[in-house]
Amino acid sequence: MAKKPPFAHRFMRATNKLQMFFGPAARGTTTGEVVYRNDAAQQGRQDELQQWQVVRNADGSTYLTTRTPE
Repeated sequence: MAKKPPFAHRFMRATNKLQMFFGPAARGTTTGEVVYRNDAAQQGRQDELQQWQVVRNADGSTYLTTRTPE
């Protein structure tokens, strides 16, 4: 009886075959500046967040409640 190769070898062989179709994994860098866009979608999300208030318990857990109009 032939011994099966380890799972890691079989997995790597399968991912190497998939790489022919999908190409190599994208490689990025973490050294560049982070760019934040303050567009209409971001402003809409910020407006939606204004309806919530964060409540922190004594044990450190947090939850959201609706903000009461003042």
